[in-house]
Amino acid sequence: MRSLRNYVRFLAAVQLLPALENGEETLVGGQAVLEGVMMRSPHAWAIACRKPSGEVVTMSEPLERPSEKHKWMAWPIMRGVMTLGYAMTLGYRALRFSANVALEDMIDGAEGKPGAEVVVAPKPEAAPARSESREKAASISSWLAAVNIVISLAFFIFMYKYIPLLAATELKKIDPALGGRIIFNLIDGGIRLVLFLLFIWGVSLWKDIRRVYEYHGAEHKTVFAFENGDPLEIPAVQKYSTFHPRCGTSFLMTVMLISIAFYMLIPFSTFWARFASRIVLLPIIAGVSYEIIRFAAKHRGSLFALMTAPGLWLQRITTKAPSDEQAQCAIEALDKAMSLEKERGGEMVIA
Repeated sequence: MRSLRNYVRFLAAVQLLPALENGEETLVGGQAVLEGVMMRSPHAWAIACRKPSGEVVTMSEPLERPSEKHKWMAWPIMRGVMTLGYAMTLGYRALRFSANVALEDMIDGAEGKPGAEVVVAPKPEAAPARSESREKAASISSWLAAVNIVISLAFFIFMYKYIPLLAATELKKIDPALGGRIIFNLIDGGIRLVLFLLFIWGVSLWKDIRRVYEYHGAEHKTVFAFENGDPLEIPAVQKYSTFHPRCGTSFLMTVMLISIAFYMLIPFSTFWARFASRIVLLPIIAGVSYEIIRFAAKHRGSLFALMTAPGLWLQRITTKAPSDEQAQCAIEALDKAMSLEKERGGEMVIA
């Protein structure tokens, strides 16, 4: 039963991944995971997770910035798509690491990546060799991870593309007046937004996900403290708000709103043509939304900042006040990431 519960919790967290992730490549950011926090700097990332026993497992690893190798990845719109994909990949690795820590299936090895450092504190003597059965369980977890990606993608397309479009199409059949391009896409977008909000709110009622939201708040507070030059200590971190303008929640809300306007420009009238266009346009919409979030974070008084306000309101659900222990996990993760960043000679940009 415990394994099934952890699997369901992991699957729910995968669906929330975009809402929990900060995808800005040039700034410090992070992500809440299961019983922990991942923090990322431009050239390093680290994760700190608390085991059921109370021990904290940390792992740090260097990062390569894709835009430093491929200049086209830094082009407007394109940088949003590439950065988001890169952040999601890293975020999924962090989430999987935390799930394995919760199951005590992956204390060492760091997914077999060279250069990774895994530390268990405060009981280093408890970290030795794992049994063959645990190694076998870890390989099963790898197989389940691939299945989860497929399930999550299918769920996203079905829930936020297929169902809203189908519902709007059926309503058009009932009342042809609803078939106009503007009204049709407003209905489609409204249904999509309602489904999204219901999902975010519904999973927040689950105690395990509520704890993820608390770690999400700890991540935001710690990033705020770093950005303002405060010491990374619990009292200094806890004084900050849990609402951050560069949060993935704001990004997702912006995507939901921007997509309504984009779909109004599509001349297709058949169901499957509309459905295909919604999938094809998703990278472009994501890239535009990224640029809006990026601009709004640097120009808090602009019109674009007003567009991101609904995302900040939604963070009242996706972030919760963390405990001191949860804040300490975020601090340890950022400390590890920054230590490795300095070792690699990275230069930080503070927004």
